[in-house]
Amino acid sequence: MQALIDHLKAWQLHPFVDHFTVAIIIVAVLTDLAASIFWSRWWLRHMALTLLILGTLAAWGSQVTGGWEAERVWDSLSQPAKELLHRHGWWGHWLPYVFAVLVLWRIVVHFTGFGARTRPIYMIVAVIAAGLIVYQGFLGGDLVYDYGVGTTLLQAAAPSPAEEASPPPITASPIPTVFVPTPTPNPSPTAISAAVMPAATPTESPSPLEAASPTPSPGDGSSTKNL
Repeated sequence: MQALIDHLKAWQLHPFVDHFTVAIIIVAVLTDLAASIFWSRWWLRHMALTLLILGTLAAWGSQVTGGWEAERVWDSLSQPAKELLHRHGWWGHWLPYVFAVLVLWRIVVHFTGFGARTRPIYMIVAVIAAGLIVYQGFLGGDLVYDYGVGTTLLQAAAPSPAEEASPPPITASPIPTVFVPTPTPNPSPTAISAAVMPAATPTESPSPLEAASPTPSPGDGSSTKNL
């Protein structure tokens, strides 16, 4: 028996069973509404009761397969996804009981005259229950499309047990270096004056003739007398 259960778990039947449950219950309630309008079509009432019974059985199947799926993916979920899955699972746990009560009520309405008087109340409750199972289906869609629950993308993003056990490597942050300028020696006053003052130009040496002939000075009167 356990081997059969493990084999069914490996098939991951919850999406298929869940979609079938939502579809069959909605069709059952809509068929019952049509039977309320067309009183002479008794086959619509029989059809609505049959579909409701099948939808309730499928709801119990959704509860079982949903529990299997929750056990499989729970450890790989983030905290917001776990909270959403908890709400989805809460509705999935109680809605099968609600539809089981509706099936019994619908049988009483179908086969007894006393129960037929409560048909309007039953239809209101059935419509509300169908709306709740649609809401629960939306929660399941959010789990898949917003958080990737049950998909290969989530499994690829989930850390392996070895990665969870080993702490992340610590990388040393680079130490910022401070630029320290190299001190330069103060220049001496001689070097400053040599750098500011232009270099002296070399003086031309006198030619031999100019050196041989003396230049008369203005105060010399001998040259005036000779002239």
